Amino acid sequence: MNEPHKTNGESDLDKIVRSLKPERNEGEFVFCSVLSLQSIDLTKIVLFFTEREGYTVVLKKQVADELQLPYSFVAAWITLTVHSSLEAVGLTALFSTALANRNISCNVVAAAFHDHIFVGVHQADEAMEILNGLANGRRDNELR
Repeated sequence: MNEPHKTNGESDLDKIVRSLKPERNEGEFVFCSVLSLQSIDLTKIVLFFTEREGYTVVLKKQVADELQLPYSFVAAWITLTVHSSLEAVGLTALFSTALANRNISCNVVAAAFHDHIFVGVHQADEAMEILNGLANGRRDNELR
């Protein structure tokens, strides 16, 4: 039986930002749309979300290639290791604005313990620099 974990996290934005500690997960990841999950080993799925049109799955690029699933965006996956509350206000706006100001698209997933950011694989190093800059107290105008 799966025991639930207490998931209360930090809700003070200043404390969260100082503790961001972004980590890049190894590999390249892709978003695919499928009508069924039957042909996919569920242990290989990083994330799936049910949409009206079917399922969006995030997989390692290698898995998607093996399954011959189409995709158009190859991403790096960055985890903000700070345990932020799902009720925290302003975190997504802060880092997505900083990334957008450098023309970096980010696709964000908030999970029970951490926020996860998918950015273009070729912009991952720059995104990490920006996120670390935020944690070190540099705000948007200093990141340009």
